[in-house]
Amino acid sequence: MQIKDIPKNLLIYNSGGGIGDSIQIMQFIEAIKNELIDTDLYYLSAHNNHFNSSLKDFNCHIRTLDLDIRYFGFRWWHALVAKNKLLKKNIKCFDLIIDLQSKIRNTLILKTIPHKYFISSSFNFKLSKPYISIKKEKKNHITILNSLNQLMGKKIKFGEFNLNKIDKKFFIESERLLPKNNYVGFSITQGNIYRKKEWPLEKITQICKFFQKKNKTPVFLIEKSNTDLKNKIEKLIPGALFPEHNSKIASPALVTCLAKKLDFVITIDNGIMHMLSLGKVPMISLFGPTDSEKFAPYYENSIILDSKKIYNSKNVSDITVEDVIMAAEQLVNF
Repeated sequence: MQIKDIPKNLLIYNSGGGIGDSIQIMQFIEAIKNELIDTDLYYLSAHNNHFNSSLKDFNCHIRTLDLDIRYFGFRWWHALVAKNKLLKKNIKCFDLIIDLQSKIRNTLILKTIPHKYFISSSFNFKLSKPYISIKKEKKNHITILNSLNQLMGKKIKFGEFNLNKIDKKFFIESERLLPKNNYVGFSITQGNIYRKKEWPLEKITQICKFFQKKNKTPVFLIEKSNTDLKNKIEKLIPGALFPEHNSKIASPALVTCLAKKLDFVITIDNGIMHMLSLGKVPMISLFGPTDSEKFAPYYENSIILDSKKIYNSKNVSDITVEDVIMAAEQLVNF
């Protein structure tokens, strides 16, 4: 069964709360916006709509469906009030709802919102309307786009993020902060405190000194609020740069523009990794407890070092300095 008419309105639901979760689906949203230009797109998140706040400088505009329910989809009682909340917004029914997560509870609650068609990978797409038979990809938003194409008879494709959507002031600022060449970027702070994803600082110090001997300058992408870590690194690695601490601008868009000034980046699995990946900077990403196939950026000159695959361990600290150097030697700007 295929949808014959273009949906007049479409709701996208995302349960992920991190900035990285939002960046990962940014190209999904842009692909739909570019194809369904006459469709009213709404975005319902279990958390804040980062596209209208911290990620606003990427200009990925999408209308927020605010049901005034915190963590929507994570409590069964949400199903009892969602429809009435929607009626107060003068929305009786959505032509299509796209569920970007796969927890059955969240999906069942989301399904209480009136709709004509529903796409969700939960329970192997058995909760979709109509049922969709499709091969699952590791990245759920790729599977969802494939299922949308099947349902609508379309050939919507992901494209690279258009950096021209970012205001030129961020590129000008990145040039001011990093005016030379031979920079190696480092992103070492984790956002999710419940999973141990940090690589030891002593290993970072060793590898920085290695690159300094090759006339490359370490550049640390650390938020202004994290002054203690910045000061500690400054003492351990003289000559390291901290561009965000020398700018009046604080925005993920600046991090993406700074990526264009770096020869390559060494990063753990965090939100900054996703900001940098929008600039397609050569990257070495270090994974331990999290799923590299699900979360790592995939593009040319993106190398993934996963302790689970290398050492059969979820401890990212097991990845050695030598492992990282060998990976760096494969990059074009080494």
